[in-house]
Amino acid sequence: MLGGLLLSPFTPGLAVTDVHRFELFAEIGVILLMFSIGIELSLRDLLRVKWVSMIGAPLGMVLSISLASAVGALLGWPAVQGLVVGMVISVASTMVMARLLIDRGELHSRHGRVMIGIALVEDIAVVVLIVLIPTLGALDAARLFSVARALGSAALILGPFLYLAAKVMPRVFLVVARTRNEEIFLLVTLALAVGAAALTQAVGLSLALGAFLAGLLVNQDYAHHALARLLPLREVFVALFFLTVGVLMNPWSVFANFPLLATIVGLVVVGNFVIWTGVTRLFGYPLPTALMVGVGLTQIGEFSFILIQVARGAGHVGDDVYNATLAASLITILLNAALMRIVPRWIGRWQLARGTVSAAEPPPGLADHIVLCGFGRVGSAVAEAFETFGRPYVAIERDPEIVRGLRARGIPALYGDASNRHILEVAGAARASLAVIALPDATRVHLAVGHLREINPSVPILARAHAVEFRDRLLAAGASEVILPELEAGSTLIRHALRRLAVPRAAVLDYLDRFRRAMEVGDDQPAETLPGVRSVVIAPGGLADQSLREARIRERFGVTVLSIERRGAPAVLHPSADTIIRPGDTVHVFGLPDQLAAFTEAAAIAD
Repeated sequence: MLGGLLLSPFTPGLAVTDVHRFELFAEIGVILLMFSIGIELSLRDLLRVKWVSMIGAPLGMVLSISLASAVGALLGWPAVQGLVVGMVISVASTMVMARLLIDRGELHSRHGRVMIGIALVEDIAVVVLIVLIPTLGALDAARLFSVARALGSAALILGPFLYLAAKVMPRVFLVVARTRNEEIFLLVTLALAVGAAALTQAVGLSLALGAFLAGLLVNQDYAHHALARLLPLREVFVALFFLTVGVLMNPWSVFANFPLLATIVGLVVVGNFVIWTGVTRLFGYPLPTALMVGVGLTQIGEFSFILIQVARGAGHVGDDVYNATLAASLITILLNAALMRIVPRWIGRWQLARGTVSAAEPPPGLADHIVLCGFGRVGSAVAEAFETFGRPYVAIERDPEIVRGLRARGIPALYGDASNRHILEVAGAARASLAVIALPDATRVHLAVGHLREINPSVPILARAHAVEFRDRLLAAGASEVILPELEAGSTLIRHALRRLAVPRAAVLDYLDRFRRAMEVGDDQPAETLPGVRSVVIAPGGLADQSLREARIRERFGVTVLSIERRGAPAVLHPSADTIIRPGDTVHVFGLPDQLAAFTEAAAIAD
C-alpha cells in the first residue's frame, strides 16, 4: 500500500499513468485468492455457518446502513449521502479478510468460517446495491425488476453448482491428472478459476464469488496439488492488489476532509465492530468468537470502491466523499491488520482473568519437567499418560477454556502459541527434560521445533507430522523423533489383525520392528542394511517409464516402495502413486524374501 502511494499520480515523483492496468492485475489477485480459499474450504464447512451467513449477514448490513443514515442526519448530511455511506461501509473486503485469516492459520477456525460465510453473502448483496444506488430517491417498477433479475441470475449460477461439484469436475480432473503433465494441470486449474469468475461477472455477480465457487469445484483428491501450483502466482497478484489500493488513493484528501474521513473510519471500525459482534452473538456463538468476527469485519475494500464509484457516477456524492472513502479503506485495512493481532491477546487475558496465574507468568519451580505443546485430542492423551506415571509437565495451549480447566486441577498451563519463542522460554524449555509437540499445523510444529532446539540444544523433542514430506524438515530443524499418524495407524492395524489370526506374539513384534524401521528409512540410514529391505536398479524395460499406479507394484509383487533415488536428484521418500519410475532409478522396497525376488526379476527385464 505504501509502495502504491509512492507511485500514485497524486504524489510527487514517479507516477503510474495507466491505473487501469493495475486494477486488472488486482482483479486477478482477487480471483486467485478466492479460488484458493474455495479449494481449502468445503461445502461442509460453509453449511455449518449457513444461518448466521444467510440471515445474519443481511441483518448486519441493514443495521450498518441504518447507523450511517442516523449519524449522517445528525451531522446534516443529505439523506441520500447517508444511505450511500451506509451501503459502502456495510461491505467488508473479502480479500483483506481472507489474507489475514490465511496468514494467521485461522481459515478453518470457527470465527474464520463465520467471517467467510458473511463475506460471501455480502458479495452477492453488492449486486443488488449496484442496481439500487443509481435509483435512490426514484425507485420504480423497472428497477425492482432489475433487482429480481440479478437475484434470478445468482440462482441460475448457484443451482447447477452442486451437480458440477459432484459429477463433472472430478472426472475432468481425473483425465487431466492422468496426462501427468504439470503445465496442462496448471492451465486447466487457471481456466476453471478465471472462467468461473468471468461467468459470474457476466451475469452481474462478483468475480470473487465465481472464483470461490470454482475452488469448491476442485475435487479434494487434487486440491493440495492445485494449491501448490497456484500459490506462487497468487502471492504476486495479491501483492499487486494492495499496491493498487495505494495507487488509487489521494493522500491529500485525508487533510482536506478530515472530519468526514474520521466519521467514516469511526463507522467502520467502531460501528461495524459492535454490529457484527452483536449479530454473531444473536446466533448463539460464544463471545470470543463473536468478538473475532466483529474485529475481522472492521474494514472496507474492493467492493466499497465499486459502490462509491457507482454513487459518484449517479451524482449522489461528490469527490470529497469518494476520496474520503478511498482513504478510509487504507486506514481501516491497516487498523484491521493490527487489531487482528492484538484483540486475540486481549480476549485470552480476559478469559483467564479468573485464573491464578497470568498468561505469561512461569509456573514456579520448573525443572526436569516436560513441555507439552498443544492440549487437543492427541496432546491430552499424552498428558494423561504423564499424570498416570507422575511426570510433571507444563501445557501450552491457545484455547483459554482448556488453560483455565488445567489450572483448576493444579496443572501448570500457559495460554499462548507454542510456536512462539517467548512462550517456550516462559514454559521453562531451557530446563526441560523432554518436549512433546502435538500441534495440528505443520508450520507451527516446524517453528516450535526450531525454537526449542535453540533454547535447549540437548532436550529430546518428539513431534508429529501429518505427511511424510514434513518429516525430514522437522528432523533437520532439530526434532529427535517424528511420529507419523498414518504409520502408527498402519502398525496398530497390523498388530491387531495378526493377533486375531493367532500369529505368535514374538513373530508379530519382529515383523512390526522390521516394518517400522523400513518405513522410517532416511538418507542417513542405508536401506540395504535393514531386514526385509532391498535396493533394486530399474532396467530400461519392463517396469521403466511407468507410474507406480500403472506398474501396480504393490498388487503384483506385494512389496512396499519406500523411496526412489535418481542420479542428480534428491531421494523421493514414500513416493505417491503418480511417481514415474525411470531407467536407472534405484528403488528401495520392503517385503518378504520371495516378494523381493519377484520384484527384482521384473525390474531387471530389459528391452
